[in-house]
Amino acid sequence: MKKITQIAFALVLGLMLVSCKNTKQKIQEHVTTYNNSSSIKGTGITGTTAKAFLNDNKIEIRIETNLEENDTNRLTYKNSFPDLLKDMIKNDQISKELVDEGVKFDVYFLAYNNAILAQQIVDKEELAVLENTGDSKGEVASKL
Repeated sequence: MKKITQIAFALVLGLMLVSCKNTKQKIQEHVTTYNNSSSIKGTGITGTTAKAFLNDNKIEIRIETNLEENDTNRLTYKNSFPDLLKDMIKNDQISKELVDEGVKFDVYFLAYNNAILAQQIVDKEELAVLENTGDSKGEVASKL
């Protein structure tokens, strides 16, 4: 009877370990979910996509727009980008759990010609900064 209990315990433990996802699996799942369901609203935003870089523990998020590449747009979106990132964190488009596991989110805000208007890497340090710089008041859509 003791032997049967030990075998059953070993099987249960093995099943629990197999069901746990590693970071690379979580990255793939997050990217798939993001690409299937995420939408970011704002003036000029035409779409958004995520791409996994498993060997680098990184997720790249591209926010595409129909905006021109010019200094005015670059300054406007550089200033409003932190609020957009806060909203993305709040909506789990940037996963705190993955950041805590060492995954970096490289987020790009792009003009119509794919020129970078704003860019930010969200890692543990940047996540702490974003979370401690006041609350996002849902004004991102009006700023963008």
